[in-house]
Amino acid sequence: MIDVRELPDHLELVTLDEAARAVGKTSHNIRDYIQRQRIGKYNDQGETIQRAKNGELRVSLKELRIFLSLVEQGNEKHHWAGLHPELGFHGLAEKQRTKHVHRLHPYLGKFIPQLVEWFLSRYFQPDDAILDPFMGSGTTLVQSAEMNMHAVGIDISPFNCLIAKVKTAKYDVTKARAEILDIEKKVGDFSKSLSNLGETHLFPDEFKEELLAELESEYLRTWFAPRALLEMLYYRRLIPQYEYQDLLKVVLSRAVRSSRLTPHYDLATPKEPLPVGQQYWCRKHNRQCIPIDNCMKKIHAYSEDTARRLAEFDSLRSDKSSVVIQGDSRKIDLKESLADTPLAARGIDGIFTSPPYVGQIDYHDQHTYAYELFGFPRQDNLEIGPKKRGKSKQAQRNYMDGIAAVFKNALPVLTPDAKIFVVANDRFNLYPEIADLSGLKIVETFHRAVTKRTEQGDNPYQETIFLMTKT
Repeated sequence: MIDVRELPDHLELVTLDEAARAVGKTSHNIRDYIQRQRIGKYNDQGETIQRAKNGELRVSLKELRIFLSLVEQGNEKHHWAGLHPELGFHGLAEKQRTKHVHRLHPYLGKFIPQLVEWFLSRYFQPDDAILDPFMGSGTTLVQSAEMNMHAVGIDISPFNCLIAKVKTAKYDVTKARAEILDIEKKVGDFSKSLSNLGETHLFPDEFKEELLAELESEYLRTWFAPRALLEMLYYRRLIPQYEYQDLLKVVLSRAVRSSRLTPHYDLATPKEPLPVGQQYWCRKHNRQCIPIDNCMKKIHAYSEDTARRLAEFDSLRSDKSSVVIQGDSRKIDLKESLADTPLAARGIDGIFTSPPYVGQIDYHDQHTYAYELFGFPRQDNLEIGPKKRGKSKQAQRNYMDGIAAVFKNALPVLTPDAKIFVVANDRFNLYPEIADLSGLKIVETFHRAVTKRTEQGDNPYQETIFLMTKT
């Protein structure tokens, strides 16, 4: 029998009879799983094979157990042979997928922190420096800080950079909590006055008219009920009174996002606003609902939650540096940008990133409410592979050139033996050419099932994680 201690850590190879006994099935059952491509075929060295010589066929006991567990849960559709049995993170509770500051603000297209953690723990060491040139909301930076590693993130979007800075900033957590709850109370008092439950003389009609006069955005007037508008505008007006202003902007933005006049099940990609008070059949709650007509309810929900998450992360994080750079990763001078940081005199040990998928998401559009509320400049024209440019051959060509330019620009700051991990849904097989254009070579690939990507439902699809190195 094979000594599993000598096999790759994701395989426990056994014969069909041994597998059948281990899981309480028959060897015929195991062959059926192989024929339906639910589990893979291996030789006794752990290599994937198409045909097995007599006595050579092995299966992965770990892969088999994961598959049977998903069958029991009714999630068989999430498992296919050839996918890494650990990287699907099947059965991982939502609370773990969105632990501590990872859930400070929703973001379409982000990967789960456990994926970053899995690779960083196996391929890097404490005190290493990790770069994410497609930073998004900062998942790689947060996990690096938790794992005693330095990190640098770059993003073209000013709002994405705000989220990442807020997640990775070091706070006096007692003061941060006090500020979050103090502004919540003040806006709560204002909200009560709108319902004639508070002291209305403190907020006369002239004051409310003055608040609305500050509003220049037609988008906000269209997508929010009048009461929600007044509450969010009052919160915004109070922010300059506090020290942790960026943090309060993120709390408000999260509340505003959830307060739009849209069905509860359609927060990620709303189509059009609903009339205030109009009932609709809600697929999320399986009953008649009406769109939210205020912002205070969400401000209240997210204030305590944010304070708790900050404190939780503060107890876990290391003292390593987290550097957020707003700019175009294709052109930014990284050496100059890092000159005044703790990483100025050292090389970057690796990259862990998930570039946009070609023609999949318009990243600025998902946060239009925040750009309108805070006046951040938009950089839509600099996005690589946005949905609005489609998936045509020309769009794919432009995408490859853009992604390759990012990696080429990063090469001068990378150490000679740097490891580059790229998470991609490469349905058009673009990354082999991207690697060539970038001056990189693909040395290994990992395939995983994505079953619960944040904000994108439960329909399974596959991702590939490419491990690249310098040529």
